[in-house]
Amino acid sequence: MTQDPFTFLASRQSYPSKALQGPAPDRAALEPILRAALRVPDHGNLHPWRLVVGYRAALSTWADLGEARARELGDDPLRIEKGRGQFDRSHCAVVVIASPRAAEKVPEIEQTLSAGALCLNLVTAATAAGWGAQWLTGWVSHDRPFITRAFGCAPQEWVAGIVHIGTKGAPAPDRPRPDLAQVVRWA
Repeated sequence: MTQDPFTFLASRQSYPSKALQGPAPDRAALEPILRAALRVPDHGNLHPWRLVVGYRAALSTWADLGEARARELGDDPLRIEKGRGQFDRSHCAVVVIASPRAAEKVPEIEQTLSAGALCLNLVTAATAAGWGAQWLTGWVSHDRPFITRAFGCAPQEWVAGIVHIGTKGAPAPDRPRPDLAQVVRWA
């Protein structure tokens, strides 16, 4: 990373997963990204999440499972493509599984927010390391049979995000950002 941290964060953007190319970070390059991403607020030190890393073989399996599930549901061709497309195009995906724990002093919403923070930290860490990254979900992330088959989710678990990481292709335009006056109230 060559920018100072504030400049980096002020210009940070997700890179479109459809435009990511190979290579993706191998395990040696991905582990420091994962370690950095895990530095999220975690009230009670519960680790209310887990990660599943997929490279080409796993991604192909997930694509097949997505297509099979869409066909099982009788979905149209567009939804079938969405069921497999993000996995077919990816070179590396990190699935963030929200795995809430029973904890009297830590409400489930705080654990959910921790899983979301982990998704954003993962995108930010991958970007800081020079990779392109995007946090996606899609219908497959919310389909109980799919997430059970593909990621081994237990009944209380769900997918917070699927973060695709790879080499950036062409420069990606930034999207419009909110005007502070529209979203901030000074009390």
